[in-house]
Amino acid sequence: MAKGKSTTVFFCQSCGYESVKWMGQCPGCRQWNTFVEESVLTKSKETGGKKTGGLKSRPSALSEISLEEEDRITTRMQELDRVLGGGLVKGSLILVGGDPGIGKSTLLLQVCRNLAGDGREVLYVSGEESLKQIKIRANRIGEFNEHLKLLCETSLPAVEETIRNVKPDIVVIDSIQTMYHEGISSAPGSVSQVRESTGTFLQLAKGLNISIFIVGHVTKEGTVAGPRVLEHMVDTVLYFEGDRHASYRILRGVKNRFGSTNEIGVFEMEASGLREVMNPSEFMLSGKPEETSGSIVVCSIEGTRPMLIEIQALVCHSNFGIPRRQTIGTDFNRVNLLIAVLEKRLGMSLGNCDAYVNIAGGIKIQEPAVDLGIAMALASSFKNRIIDSKLIAIGEVGLSGEVRGVSMIQARVQEAKKLGFTACVIPYVCMESVKEIKGIKIIGVKTVADAIAYL
Repeated sequence: MAKGKSTTVFFCQSCGYESVKWMGQCPGCRQWNTFVEESVLTKSKETGGKKTGGLKSRPSALSEISLEEEDRITTRMQELDRVLGGGLVKGSLILVGGDPGIGKSTLLLQVCRNLAGDGREVLYVSGEESLKQIKIRANRIGEFNEHLKLLCETSLPAVEETIRNVKPDIVVIDSIQTMYHEGISSAPGSVSQVRESTGTFLQLAKGLNISIFIVGHVTKEGTVAGPRVLEHMVDTVLYFEGDRHASYRILRGVKNRFGSTNEIGVFEMEASGLREVMNPSEFMLSGKPEETSGSIVVCSIEGTRPMLIEIQALVCHSNFGIPRRQTIGTDFNRVNLLIAVLEKRLGMSLGNCDAYVNIAGGIKIQEPAVDLGIAMALASSFKNRIIDSKLIAIGEVGLSGEVRGVSMIQARVQEAKKLGFTACVIPYVCMESVKEIKGIKIIGVKTVADAIAYL
């Protein structure tokens, strides 16, 4: 009979890399001083050459597999359903991460309220809050019925047994870092505990055909705490972003096996919970200044949704030997690249000027299609020229100063037209794709100099 013995191994807290000895630098993620010592239980090999049981599964030909549309459960929150790809898929494991106090528990409790209101059995497992604390938040959100069950437990075997006995349709685990298995001699939240807990919930989701949400804490870098394999095991990874001192929240899908990635849902935090923002473009442009230099509107694609965002730039003479560059919401190096293009191709002497670029609304944009807008905003602030408030700029800028084409140009222009913009500066190579769009002036430019000259 197999006997177990305890051995000591070292795990990287950042990526989950396993080693038999301590190392200063992790070979997997190249982080320093991230190895922790943990005891694991291993089983000794059986002797005697015993054969294993017969195969329980067989290979299947691709033609034998029937392709059917996945059954989806609507959460009655259109923004969340959009990020999930149309709704909850039965048997899926969904990881929700975000900063403390951002609203993860509030969002999931609202989802539980909607699903329980549709007659589905929901189990909310909390390892961080008491039943009374959850009740206080629930009273702020609204009325709940008897289909929602609450459980305060951190023991993984006890939670597993409850799920198998209750057999709910949806389960929420808040949070995965609090789950603890007595057979693993390491603290809750450690690499071994998180990996064991996630594996257990994955088996429950697939075996019982139920949807499970698990809440994950994030590190100071903004990634989910625990081993990196955690994000690979789950079906969907959602990040809740935003400043907890501001009213807006952004739910971003970074992985989704049942839909497109990088979809976002926009919410606004109110006293009664989270409210969906159905028109995020209008929401992001609220409060835009009029008749001010250095401000322009661009269009970015988030997943499949076009979103209009205001870019603000401020260029002023520097009082220091080395000018200061600062960006909020966009890539710092990309802005430096665009400043170099303006200096080299247009002769703007920005070498002795401070430059600040801000994406209004607090959203983070990494798409190259906003390059032209950033360049025009910098030039507008430098020359103190006011940009028409009904003008929008779309395009990627190359090192030669050329304006390159972007994807989904029709959707971007249509979104600008819908919100009342009268002119749109786009790459000249995209003019053929939007020639049938009427009601908005289309200006095709080949270089960034042509776009600046239009100002």
